[in-house]
Amino acid sequence: MSDFNLYFKLGTEHILTWEALDHILFVTALCLRYLLKDWKKVVVLVTAFTIGHSITLALAALGYIRFSKAWIEFLIPLTIVATAINNLLQKNEAINHPGALPIIYFFALFFGMIHGMAYANTFLSLEGKEGLVGHLLAFNIGIEVAQLLIVSIVLILSFIFIQSLKIPRLWWVRILSVVILIASLKMAIGRLPL
Repeated sequence: MSDFNLYFKLGTEHILTWEALDHILFVTALCLRYLLKDWKKVVVLVTAFTIGHSITLALAALGYIRFSKAWIEFLIPLTIVATAINNLLQKNEAINHPGALPIIYFFALFFGMIHGMAYANTFLSLEGKEGLVGHLLAFNIGIEVAQLLIVSIVLILSFIFIQSLKIPRLWWVRILSVVILIASLKMAIGRLPL
């Protein structure tokens, strides 16, 4: 059980630290379109991201895929850029009434795969391949719990600004998406592999 707790804690810390700002920005950008009443859709969305993250983390940790860490670190903020731009391109109707399966679900799954590759080397250096499956499970459960905490905060803030303070939903999504876009572009430029 202590191994589970250790890897669960590593998973939550992977998301809830200043070094994980890229992850926090991505999850925030993913769920900006949704309100508190849409919490089930957001859970599915974030779980799609975790599934993508888990697949590539496991494949990389087991040695089935190889990648350049510098390029992955550069691609991660580009996934945030793409998500923020997608938010900015949405019409008012699409933001106020998100469909059953908008493209953002596919963004979450695919971009989760890119994010998952970033942590594989660090994960393997902690332990090698012994007990890998159980440790990956605990780590990914920790990630999911931490992401759901971020989602809860975003949904509560959305409730405050959109439903209580009556800020138009389109403004909320667009203003925060622009802030996230600028931050992620700066991050991408800083990580450009030369």
